Amino acid sequence: MHGVAYYAELHRSVSNMRDGDLLLFVDWRGDPDEQLLGEPGSEIARVLSRGAERGVDVRGLLWRSHLDRLQFSATENRHMGEDINAAGGECELDMRVRPGGSHHQKFVVLRHPGRPELDVAFVGGIDLCHSRRDDRDHHGDPQTQPMAKVYGKRPPWHDIQLMVKGPAVGDVETVFRERWDDPRPLTRDPLRLLGDRLRKDEPKRLRPLPPQLPDPEPVGEMPLQLLRTYPKRLPGYRFAPKGERSVARGYTKAIRRARRLIYLEDQYLWSRHVAETFAQALRDNDELRLIAVLPHHPDQDGYFSQPPNLIGRERAADILRQAGGDRVAFYGLENHAGVPVYVHAKVCIIDDTWATVGSDNFNRRSWTHDSEVSVAVLDEGYARGLRTTLANEHLDRAEGGEVELSTMFEAFAESARRLQQWHGVGRVGERPPGRLRPLAEPPLSPWTRIWATPMYRTLYDPDGRSAIQRLTRRY
Repeated sequence: MHGVAYYAELHRSVSNMRDGDLLLFVDWRGDPDEQLLGEPGSEIARVLSRGAERGVDVRGLLWRSHLDRLQFSATENRHMGEDINAAGGECELDMRVRPGGSHHQKFVVLRHPGRPELDVAFVGGIDLCHSRRDDRDHHGDPQTQPMAKVYGKRPPWHDIQLMVKGPAVGDVETVFRERWDDPRPLTRDPLRLLGDRLRKDEPKRLRPLPPQLPDPEPVGEMPLQLLRTYPKRLPGYRFAPKGERSVARGYTKAIRRARRLIYLEDQYLWSRHVAETFAQALRDNDELRLIAVLPHHPDQDGYFSQPPNLIGRERAADILRQAGGDRVAFYGLENHAGVPVYVHAKVCIIDDTWATVGSDNFNRRSWTHDSEVSVAVLDEGYARGLRTTLANEHLDRAEGGEVELSTMFEAFAESARRLQQWHGVGRVGERPPGRLRPLAEPPLSPWTRIWATPMYRTLYDPDGRSAIQRLTRRY
């Protein structure tokens, strides 16, 4: 849970690596000076560089990214690679995406020849960058990225990463190897190539990876499955020539089987097609309920950035409310100071049986257009534990307590009602426990809807499927 715990475990694991070990990482954004332990010397680029200097084979793929002035991270991602390459590793910028798309995967794989018991993969929604190092109290990361003013000087950040051991480590490693070994050039953009040439950063041929080790032995009986998204593109990926949509297919299959409660946390809940998947399950089962924990506000201010975000979420919420009525609830989070918490987690838990954590959001972009990877876990103990841990945090209950599946919907509703009422009377008296408040959608003018809707559909939530798949509405 949260960047503080993940970063500390990552720092410990990487620091224990030695000559001959293999470290592979993929990221959407990387800030080389982000401190894993919140102290000098623990900067992510320095930690990885020290590993390379010890003889660890460090390889990385960072999304090439759009321009910094569009609130992306082209410069920081390039600097991350420069630091690691100078230490003897190999980290490159990867723009082998569909136009307007991104490599959105976030994972790290550590392999140890002769010490397979140490092999581990970290998979989820947490990038190696600013603003992610937060904890349960949600005071925010001192190293921040620019965000909407409503989130304050240190934006609180809610996120999750999985630590995976056993044979599934080999599956995560395969995801990296397929991208690394793809023979297509890292970029074909003539402007990017010109910029590289001016910086004397000529395109390189990636060095071959060492042979893949056998999968680590199982460490338990918890079955995992990797779900991925790759778009249909020209030229296609050698490992997914028609794209891949196992994220969409996995969710669709699991949601159809939901009977009691779907609990999700997500940065974006947008697409009509994605919302309709949940809506059909709600229509098919009168006992099914849905809880969605989402950001109170988009991450960026601005006349042209907020409305497309709000349009997509508003339409998805309308579809779900029409299908489920009062069996559907939407909440945002705040810390005890009343500052909104930005929900970046990508989590879905169904009936305390099936749970996912990964990089994909509940929108058409993540299901069809960008590269994504998630881990689905089919285990009642794990799903229940994850749901209970999240519920305890949001309700301000002690860690380790039980929140029953049958009472969680009402517990969230009552906690949010009390906190909203306390705000409504001017914060008079003692603040009630809990961090949940009902999600409020700000009104949008007719003119805003006219221009924001096509922008949302084409730029914010594009479709990466083939024409036939779009016509047949298949994934």
